[in-house]
Amino acid sequence: MRVRIFQVGAIVLLLSAWELLPSKGVINPNFLPPLSETLKTLVALIVAKQLQGHILISLKRIIYGLGIALLVGYPLGLLMGWFRDFEKVVDAPLQAGRQISALALFPVFILVFGIGEFSKAVIIFWASFWPVLLNTIVGVKSIDPILIRSARSMGARGLNLFANVIVPASAPSAFTGIRLGASYAFMVLVAAEMVGANRGLGFLVLNSQETFKIPEMYAAIITLCLFGLIINHLLLALEHRATKWRQVRVGN
Repeated sequence: MRVRIFQVGAIVLLLSAWELLPSKGVINPNFLPPLSETLKTLVALIVAKQLQGHILISLKRIIYGLGIALLVGYPLGLLMGWFRDFEKVVDAPLQAGRQISALALFPVFILVFGIGEFSKAVIIFWASFWPVLLNTIVGVKSIDPILIRSARSMGARGLNLFANVIVPASAPSAFTGIRLGASYAFMVLVAAEMVGANRGLGFLVLNSQETFKIPEMYAAIITLCLFGLIINHLLLALEHRATKWRQVRVGN
């Protein structure tokens, strides 16, 4: 309870400072408008049905990029974590690839895939793929050997062992990777929408800054923040649902 009070207090303090410092002239309101003005702009964008379109196109890009990262990174992480020989074969090129920033590769993606939607999905995929992959590998390798031996002593072998023991036991770490991947996806979304885009929250941030519509810029940033928090809470809820066995074990 005390922690929650401190959390709420910190948020209230931050928002109050945002409102008061520009209003009193401590911070230039041309560069940081008061919170009330930013919220009015946010409401105006919603009423004019402009913000909804930007949200939908950004959500679509996030779903494509993060979705591909899950489809590739999660099963690959399971295989690398469980099969040592397979990991030895693919580890070196993957280790080399993960050292390269998604932003550094963005010009390459544009040259190869053009400036359309596919290149935006690819950069989001690249940024979110690595935390999904690495956390899944860690989750598999961190499984208690006693759990595996116990399952084998009861006749679990092959796919049965993999599906009923390895996958569920590695799920908490894998979900951590998925949530990190979603965070990274939002981090590169703005960069992905800087080139060849005329819609999206990242485009709205950049376009508002270039046209000096500063309240709109902060309204878009607030929307990105809320958007990310909502997706993070949805993933947390999915994690709790998928790892009920863990909660029961802790409760016992």
